Amino acid sequence: MPALSITGLKKNYGSFAVLDNLNLQIEKGSIHGLVGLNGSGKTTTIECILGLQPFNSGTITALGQSPKELHLTKGKLVAIFDSPSLHPNLTVRQCLQHALLLCEKPTRSAIEVEKLLGVSRFSDFKIKNLSLGNKRRASIAQALLGDPEFVVLDEPFNGLDAEGVDDVLELISTLNRDHGTTFLLSSHQLPYLEQICSHIAILHQGRITHSDTIGNLLGSAQTTLQIKTPDSAAASKVLKGIPGVDLLSIDSDGYLNVTIKDTDSIAINKALVENQIPVAELILKRASLAGLFREITSEEVI
Repeated sequence: MPALSITGLKKNYGSFAVLDNLNLQIEKGSIHGLVGLNGSGKTTTIECILGLQPFNSGTITALGQSPKELHLTKGKLVAIFDSPSLHPNLTVRQCLQHALLLCEKPTRSAIEVEKLLGVSRFSDFKIKNLSLGNKRRASIAQALLGDPEFVVLDEPFNGLDAEGVDDVLELISTLNRDHGTTFLLSSHQLPYLEQICSHIAILHQGRITHSDTIGNLLGSAQTTLQIKTPDSAAASKVLKGIPGVDLLSIDSDGYLNVTIKDTDSIAINKALVENQIPVAELILKRASLAGLFREITSEEVI
C-alpha cells in the first residue's frame, strides 16, 4: 500500500479548474518533492489530501484512509503548513506539552524534540517572540512527538537561515533513513529539493506532468553547452553538422547555446579546432531540477 494515492483529482473554484485530473502516487519510505508555479495548486492539493478542502471528483487515500477518515491513522500522518499555527502566547515547551496531551502514543518527550530541532534554548520563549524560522522549527518539533509515518511539509525552508536549512535537511534525511519516514515536501526551493528528495512531482496547469525519481528525471533532461568564439557564423555551421548537437541560440553576449546528446564537450571542441575555429570558452551546464522545471513550464519563473 502506497503512503499516498491520488487518482483523477478535480478541484474547481467556481468555473476555474485548479486541479484537473491530477494523479500522484507516493511510495512508503520515499522523500517526494512537489513543485509548481505560484498558483499551480500545490497547497490546494495538500488541503484536499488532509480533508481541509472539498473536491469535485477523484479519489485520495493517505496511509490507506480517505481524507474524511484520516483520524483513523491516529497521528501517523502529520502536516506542517507554510504559516506555523502555534498559540502565540504559549512558550515552546508549553506548546509541546499541550500536544503531548493530544498525542495517543507519544514516542518522544518535549525535551527530546526540542534538542532534535535545535530549539532547546528557546524553550521558555513565547511563540510570538520567535523568528519565523524558529516558529517553523517548533512546529516540526510538535509534529514529531508521535513518531509519524508520513510527514507533509508545505514550504519547509521558508524563513530559515543557512544553518536552519541544513538542520531541517539533516533531520529529514535521518528520519527517512533510520525510521523509514515518508515525506511530501512542497517547496519553491528547487536546489534543496534536488539535494534531499528521492522523487519529484511537477504540477503544471492542474496536472502532474512528471513524477519519477530524481535520477530518471534529470537523466532525461538536456545538457546545455555555451561556446564563445570570435567566429560564431562558422562555428554554427560546424555545430549543425555534429550528430547529437542542436543549436538553440546566440545570446547577447555572443555565446552559442547548444544542447548535446550522445556526445561531449571534448568532441565538440575538437571539431571546432579541426575546422580552424578558435574557442575562447566552453561552459557545460549539466541538467538540474531548476533547469528541467523551467523547460517543462516554458521557462516561466517559479
